[in-house]
Amino acid sequence: MTDAPIRYVEPVFRPPSEAESLILPVTDGCSWNRCSFCEMYTAPQKRFRPRDEAEVMESIKRCGALYGASVARVFLADGDAMTLSTRRLAAILEAIRRELPGVRRVSSYCLPRNVSRKSVAELRDLAALGLSLVYVGAESGDDEVLAKVEKGETFASTREALEKLGEAGIKRSVMILNGLGGAALSRGHAENSAALINAAQPEFLATLVVSFPKGEARFRADFPDFVPLDVPGLLREMEVFLSRLELRRTVFRSDHASNWLVLRGTLGADKPRLLEQLRAAIAAPEAAPLRPAWARGL
Repeated sequence: MTDAPIRYVEPVFRPPSEAESLILPVTDGCSWNRCSFCEMYTAPQKRFRPRDEAEVMESIKRCGALYGASVARVFLADGDAMTLSTRRLAAILEAIRRELPGVRRVSSYCLPRNVSRKSVAELRDLAALGLSLVYVGAESGDDEVLAKVEKGETFASTREALEKLGEAGIKRSVMILNGLGGAALSRGHAENSAALINAAQPEFLATLVVSFPKGEARFRADFPDFVPLDVPGLLREMEVFLSRLELRRTVFRSDHASNWLVLRGTLGADKPRLLEQLRAAIAAPEAAPLRPAWARGL
């Protein structure tokens, strides 16, 4: 290892809400890495592999020596730390607790397929050791959309994982991709995604707009008839999605740089206000506070 306490393999990704977190890679890349809309881990150096356990433990120890109790949050990178065995994750969480005593939250990206390999009891053990939040890229609740984008999941598999995590006491931040089904599958995408979220009742929900900063070739290989939604179409899809949501208390954010219209609130308390904002933008887009195209991105 170098003098730096952690070895990073660029590019490094993390959720926007983890901006102040210590990013601790426990794997490189993503254990699935077939989603046609995602190019985060397609670079050769990001080929999936679990990090050597001794290296991870040494990184935690060195961070502890450097930062002591000043670290409050740790994000386990890269694409899906939950692919690791419960034993390995438990050892990592125990080391974080021992070496970084100020940590109050440990989080990770999470694929539903890897949750299916862990029992509720195992997940409860991880929660007790400090794993308090996972980010689940559901993308859609529509099985046709999920198949076309090579997600490797279904409505049922994602719902089961989210419910299992909730039962174990691990908070869930779920992401839905606005526009992922294109024009033809827009309504089904919106309605079935809302049904998935209603079933799971996650603590956090975010929407992003599907985008292709490296081009559409990879995506269109599996979805050749994809017709992207224009801005009014994206807003109308969001209106369908939000109108179908029946949530008790979920923090909602649609403020990622990819979104045209920034929406924030708690669902369901703020549902009427958010729908009013959306419908006003649909009726008079020229008067809406839409993000300019140059300011959007990933």
